[in-house]
Parts: sequence; structure tokens; C-alpha cells
Amino acid sequence: MTMKSRAPLFESLHSHHAAQVLSFHVPGHKSRAGQLGDADRYYHDILKIDMTEISGLDDLHHPEEVIREAQELAADCFGAEETYFLVGGSTSGNLALLTASCRRGELVLVQRDAHKSVLHGLMLAGARAVFITPRVCKRTGLKLGVALEDLKLAMARYPEAKGLFITNPSYYGVAADIGALANLLHDHGKWLLVDEAHGAHFGFHPALPGNAMAAGADAAVQSTHKMLTSMTMGAMLHVQGERINRAALKKALAMLQSSSPSYPIMASLDLSRKMMHEHGEASINAGLQAVHTFNDWIKSQSGWGIGQVVGGNGIMQDPFKLALYDRTGRLSGYALKEALERHGCFAELADPVFALLVFSLASTVQDAERLVQALAEIDLACEEPPPARPWTEFDITTFGDETISEPVAFDLDTVLAADQDEIEYVPLEQCEGRIAAEMIVPYPPGIPILHQGEAICAGVAAYLERLADLGSRFHGHDVTAHRTLPVLSTGSTGPA
Repeated sequence: MTMKSRAPLFESLHSHHAAQVLSFHVPGHKSRAGQLGDADRYYHDILKIDMTEISGLDDLHHPEEVIREAQELAADCFGAEETYFLVGGSTSGNLALLTASCRRGELVLVQRDAHKSVLHGLMLAGARAVFITPRVCKRTGLKLGVALEDLKLAMARYPEAKGLFITNPSYYGVAADIGALANLLHDHGKWLLVDEAHGAHFGFHPALPGNAMAAGADAAVQSTHKMLTSMTMGAMLHVQGERINRAALKKALAMLQSSSPSYPIMASLDLSRKMMHEHGEASINAGLQAVHTFNDWIKSQSGWGIGQVVGGNGIMQDPFKLALYDRTGRLSGYALKEALERHGCFAELADPVFALLVFSLASTVQDAERLVQALAEIDLACEEPPPARPWTEFDITTFGDETISEPVAFDLDTVLAADQDEIEYVPLEQCEGRIAAEMIVPYPPGIPILHQGEAICAGVAAYLERLADLGSRFHGHDVTAHRTLPVLSTGSTGPA
């Protein structure tokens, strides 16, 4: 057996259970089902490996044995110098990276459509951010990432910036060629951090983009649970080079992750890595068969389409992410998602135009065939007349008018100490020009449309009205339910 074919953490958990030892330690279930009634059959096996930091099972926060070995194998598999297992999803990795890499008041360049965890990391660090709005595909409205020319302009305007934090790929699977960004930043002594949550499978097949480590990123966070096979909340943080303070990073991870990390989640990370080490390309091929089956059918249809970006400059699209839309304009993305659910097929998310379908290496041809059947039935049953303005004409891209923002200060104290007396709730149609009092976050995907302290422009206000009309879900203030936005009262200065 080669090292790559081992799963040291899972093997140790299996051996410990097989030894039939008695537990006089936590957790309280003692690795036995029996207290959960009808749910016992769901938990019976997983509880056998739901352990804690005892002899032979190592400690995530001070790994010396099997967890250390599992993380070293992961680093080898994903092309990093060092890899850390995460049990709080990519969120915990993003928080830790920014907390470790920024001091209070320091400036960071940030891709504007960052996940809310990136903004929370800026708050924890007390950093300032200059946002760079990503370029957009004019055909689909999908984001193409930060352009090299825009990064050059931002660096010239703000030479004191510590580095750049980007999201690559996007939630919709659009991946930029980030090697040129890394080279430019490194030439100026700056780091590149990548939220690669949706790209854990990248680099394992010629049909997929390369991963951030291969492109030269200093650190990348991957949600192994999203596009590979670990349990939900299982993620990895990969690091290389000398630009990231690893001692500070380890301290941040210790503060931001549970002191009682889930062994089933960590073991699933170990097993997912083992599968990719042994069968990466073959595993991807199996999932691509399902994608090809579905795409072949779509090409024969006049009523359904898949959003394909046009970007050039090394832009690629993850074949496992399919942005499905109704070519006839009868169904919005939201309505299409709901129709699919009525036929037993659940999409990842919807927006005014698309219902996002996520395939993976675990998808089967049978899955694709059932999806085809569902869409055929939806097509026959749909009696909606085409709207005067087709959904496919809606602009879903605007974050405002500036490609490069002014510096925005992030401060956790300001957020937590927000005085309700300084906040008004203003109807959407009246909020242009006002200052947002909190982040406005449609979820999924969890990308803030507004952040606290940002001026509300006409395009953003109109977009939020459209989302509310279509029933979008929001974290925090529910724009759809209230049809208002929280804004600072006239005369309030808001965050400094």
C-alpha cells in the first residue's frame, strides 16, 4: 500500500472502534445509537467514529500523528506546501486568513462580489478594503473576475495595499486565469489570497481549470464538501511560500475553529483526499458522463439553454456548473427552480435569469435522465405567456458605477454597537442616495449586494426591488418580506 492510498485518520478511527474499547470520555453517546428512536438507523454507523482527542487519534489544534499525516497527504494531493483541515467550512478559512494577514487599519484589495465571510474577516481584522468590481460577460451577466488592468490601476492608486483577496471560481463556476494576477502582486511584494470554495476539484482533469496553488496563490481555501465528497462543513486551507505568517495563521485557526472538532468531518476530508490521490481523473470522468448526457439533450431543445460566458484571456467555465434558463422567457430563474422542485429535482440556487444546477463526480447518468424528464414535463405543463420583457434581458450584474472603490473601513465594534435610533427602514423605491446601515445579503449565494456604510445607487436599488419581486431569500434584514432597506438616519455619520 502506497502512502497516497492510505487514509490515516479514518484508519485510526476504524481501528479504535474495532478494538471494542470502553469509553469513559466524551461524547456522551459513547459511540452507540439507541437513544434517538426512529433516527437511530441514520446515526448508527457514523456515531462509531464520532470521537474526541484521545490517545491514538491526535489533535487538530496540535497535530503530531494521524491528523498531521492526513494534512501532509492533502498538501501533496492539492499542490500546497502546507494544508490545514477546516471543520467550519471555507468561512473559517477566510476568517483566519484575513485575521492573520491584516492589522487594524491596513488596506486590502478585495474582489467586490466576495462572500460575506470575507467581509466578516475584514471586520475581525479591523482592516480597510478597496473593492475592485469584476468584469462581466455581456452575453450572460455572469462575473468574469478581476481584470489584470483593473488590478494594476488599483495598485497604482493604493500602493500601500497588503495584497488582493479574490473569489475564484465564482459560484456559477466561472474561473479566471489568475496566474498573471499572482505574478503582478508578487513582483510588488504583495500576497494573493483566494476563496476557492467551489474549486476543490480543479486541477484533476484536463476539462477543468487549474487550481489556485498551481497558479501561484499564496493561500487558497477550498470547500471540499461542495464539489468533492467530504461531509458538509469539511474544507481545507492550502498555503505556500513565505508571504503568509503561518504562526499567526495557526493561532487564528485555533481561535476561530471549535476546540472539539468533528472527527467524522475530518475523516471525510481524509477519505476525499485519498479518492482524488488514487482516482482523481477517473472520478471526474464518471461525473462528466452525467453532464454530457444532460448537455446533449439541452442542445436538441429550443426552449432551454445554458448560460455560456464569453470572456477570453484564459476564462474557463466549470462543466459541473450549469446555469439553466428558459429561452422562451416564460419562467424566471426563481420560477424554474420552483418548477424543478415540484418534479423532485432541487437546484442549488436561482436568480432572476438562471437556476444553477450543480453536478459533481458523484452525479450519475440516471440523475441526468431524470432531470431531462422533469424539464420535458415542465415544458409541456407551462402555460405562462412570455412576458413583455423576457427574464433573459434582466441585468443581474450591478454593484454600482465605480470599478475601484474608495477605501471602506471595517470595524467589528461599529457593527456590534449599531444604535437602532440611528437606523431608519426606508421603502426600496426611496433609498437611492442613502447610506446602508448593514450588509444586505441574498442567500444563496451569500454575496453582499450592499455593505454597511455604502451609498445606495439607483442600479442597486432597482436590482433589490427586482429580487424582492421574485421572492429572493436574504440573510439578516429580509428585503423580500419588508420591501425596505435599513439606512442610517439623516445626520448619522455611520461607520468611520
